[in-house]
Amino acid sequence: MAGDGLTTCLWFDTEGEEAARFYTGIFKDGKISRIARYTEAGPGTPGAVMTVEFELNGQKFVALNGGTGRAFSQAISLMIMCADQDEVDYYWSRLADGGQEVACGWVTDRYGLSWQVVPAVLMDLNTDPDRAKAARVFAAMLKMTKLDIATLEEAAAAG
Repeated sequence: MAGDGLTTCLWFDTEGEEAARFYTGIFKDGKISRIARYTEAGPGTPGAVMTVEFELNGQKFVALNGGTGRAFSQAISLMIMCADQDEVDYYWSRLADGGQEVACGWVTDRYGLSWQVVPAVLMDLNTDPDRAKAARVFAAMLKMTKLDIATLEEAAAAG
């Protein structure tokens, strides 16, 4: 991993490998690259999975089985920029499976990690020079759980 730029490390109690397999099963180009196991040196049980290196959409992650005492929060989330509604629906349904739908395109997966499933067009609409249009889009988004592109575009066109 030396010299590979930034890698996001995700701390799990013991389910890092399970989570990595879950995530790589969702992302079409997801892959697990290496698994390291604890040795007699500890602190984990010798032979138990310590870290799992994996990639999602070219982004590198490490799942660390570091034990209890750490929890994910919404202060950090992973954002998936989606090309269309089918892609929004795809990621949303898989990440919400066993997790919790939150609001405004946010979902917490079964491991407690927060994701934002966002249609790319939302970023364009929210930064539109017509601030009234952007405000209508933002107001529409605030009423949603999973984001709906058609509704966002209708809000943009109204007025």
